[in-house]
Amino acid sequence: MASVSSASVPLVRIPSQLPCFRLNHGKVHFLSRYSKTKTTHLSINSSVRMCSVAASDSPVSTALYEQSKRVWIWTENSQVMTAAVERGWNTFIFSSQNQGLVNEWSSIAFIDPLIIKEGGIFDSAGKRVATIFEVSTPADLKKVQSEDEHTGNVVIDLLDWQVIPAENIVAELQGSQTTAFAVSKSPAEAQLFLEALEHGLGGVVLKAEDVKAVLDLKEYFDRRNEVHNRLSLSKATVTQVHAVGMGDRVCVDLCSLMRPGEGLLVGSFARGLFLVHSECLESNYIASRPFRVNAGPVHTYVAVPGGKTSYLSELKAGKEVIVVDQKGKLKTAIVGRVKIETRPLILVEAKYWTLLPQRDANDQTVYSILLQNAETVALVCTHKGNTMQKTAIPVTSLKVGDEVLLRLQGAARHTGIEIQEFILEN
Repeated sequence: MASVSSASVPLVRIPSQLPCFRLNHGKVHFLSRYSKTKTTHLSINSSVRMCSVAASDSPVSTALYEQSKRVWIWTENSQVMTAAVERGWNTFIFSSQNQGLVNEWSSIAFIDPLIIKEGGIFDSAGKRVATIFEVSTPADLKKVQSEDEHTGNVVIDLLDWQVIPAENIVAELQGSQTTAFAVSKSPAEAQLFLEALEHGLGGVVLKAEDVKAVLDLKEYFDRRNEVHNRLSLSKATVTQVHAVGMGDRVCVDLCSLMRPGEGLLVGSFARGLFLVHSECLESNYIASRPFRVNAGPVHTYVAVPGGKTSYLSELKAGKEVIVVDQKGKLKTAIVGRVKIETRPLILVEAKYWTLLPQRDANDQTVYSILLQNAETVALVCTHKGNTMQKTAIPVTSLKVGDEVLLRLQGAARHTGIEIQEFILEN
């Protein structure tokens, strides 16, 4: 997702934590982590990057995400303001009649107020930082580019259509120095604007009086965050392969095409998910289906955005899953269809061998997965160097000693969310 910035300004990622609190004349004041001496220019260009600080058991970021999307908040609700500041969004838009609210909020939080008046948006020093347009016709849309390239920022309030005008704006402003914002009345609208023509607009103005809108928009950024990370995958050695009989297996058909080396993370236990290859490889017996992963029986866990898991039986059209490749690079994909059919199954067990210092012995935890016993079903194997020639081993050819990729993580789950508690699964 790309955006054009109106100035070359260092972008700061503000941690999404609760800010510090202090008592002042009987009031509770919450403070941002930055001094009041920061310039308005820096604050107006402040962004929430779609990247995260990785913990040891979390996706590892390959690099800082170079592009950013900007979020301004338009509200009169103090709870919405608080929620936004706590999540790193501190630029707020006010109407010219709300100077009292500007003064009140500025006294209790470090915010950057912008005032709408005379068709423009002005900072606290009276400098115009953006022009606002109401767009309801193609002629209105043309004015966005022709009249205000010198402004640097334009805020567009689409009164009728959403998707097509947003796509037209992205197309017309590509390569220019103008950053376009769209007024969004919900996180769903914001997502449309941020993803229009893949690259999306440079930012959104979230106009909301409900805290949930802020929380949902932040959750959207967190999901997109994962696209620019890499998961840590481990090498596991197959210890057992044998047929077990019939079961209800799930084929997951995605709204995206997968390439060799890509698949879904699934497993019988959440503690270890196998990378099951898509059906994108050519076969003599059946046409390739690069949108499909024959993922396993209905009880199986599958990795979904946000570090969570779902059961394969819970997937349905419109839900999101994460697609991972041999190197741990991931992306999100939407489920288009789920097929559950009774088929012969095969059990695969593997062990991840690691030396535990406290016991001076090998951890021999068993990780297992059940899959349909068919030539088109395969596990992704390890790669060497930059070559990815051997991407997968069909389960029908799998033998003891083969090495496959495994995602190790916490075993205890509650509604798909990892929790800290004792659990024993066999």
